[in-house]
Amino acid sequence: MAADDQAMTFEQSVQAAIELDAPLNERLAVVAAAVRRLNSEFADAVERLVERLEKQGAGAMAPSPGEAMPGFLLPDDNGRLVSLAEVLNRGPAVITFQRGHWCPYCRLNAIGIVEVQREIDELGGQVVAIMPERRKFTKAMKVLVGAQFPFLIDMDNGYALSLNLAIWVGAEMERLMGLGLDIPSYQGNSSWFMPIPATFIVGTDGVIRDRFVDPDYRRRMDIDDLIAALRRAR
Repeated sequence: MAADDQAMTFEQSVQAAIELDAPLNERLAVVAAAVRRLNSEFADAVERLVERLEKQGAGAMAPSPGEAMPGFLLPDDNGRLVSLAEVLNRGPAVITFQRGHWCPYCRLNAIGIVEVQREIDELGGQVVAIMPERRKFTKAMKVLVGAQFPFLIDMDNGYALSLNLAIWVGAEMERLMGLGLDIPSYQGNSSWFMPIPATFIVGTDGVIRDRFVDPDYRRRMDIDDLIAALRRAR
């Protein structure tokens, strides 16, 4: 019963963050504070993971502004193959990597984008979310956040690896996350690799205009910055 109460308290904190009228990273901080309050062991492990990744320069070699965004051909949540070229034919793109449907930070990130979908449409922008999960979980994430944009499936993190974005969570996080999450089932493999949840703003010429890459998955590109970058990419 105590575990159920604790889980409910965390979900209430996530819901409070969703409903908060504040910049995205302030909403994400509400979730991080709830994790710290409810499970200090897990929060400490996250700090160690982030420290390790930062020391290793994780994500530093990902494509940078001024460089061409490497192409992709990935299935969407309905099984249809989608290419970067097809996306850019319709307008400048927001390419965002998310860890999985189970991740509350990713949920908030996606909801933040959904909330400004009309503004993105007015700018001619296209949004593509990329996750390393099997189709039913990817589809569940899309439904959960109320997105109209496609969620693409990057099985085994192949595309993320090609961008130097895929990281191993480490043995400690495997153990702690495995207590409540079946990541191998979600991803269809037992590698425990995940993408750094990066965001790229790409012009119709395929050139990256802006990016946000941070090995601390608790931080994301703020929505105002995303819109400003998309406006510059037109």
